[in-house]
Amino acid sequence: MNKLIHAANEYKSHMTLVDIGLLKLCLMSLGVLLGIAVPKGHKKKAAAGASIAFAFTYAPLMTKFLTIVLKQSDDDK
Repeated sequence: MNKLIHAANEYKSHMTLVDIGLLKLCLMSLGVLLGIAVPKGHKKKAAAGASIAFAFTYAPLMTKFLTIVLKQSDDDK
């Protein structure tokens, strides 16, 4: 668990303003998906839009994070 916390802190230190914006948009989209409260007729459209936003923001964030985690695991060896 300590390695994961250290990796998260390392990732946080490398974050740029764009990364923070992507993270906020990603979490907002996830919140919309989890707490969707729109009329039945519009639920699929809202879920599709939030899903697309989540996918396009989650991928670059996790790519950067996993790069840092893998780099740390290589350094530990």
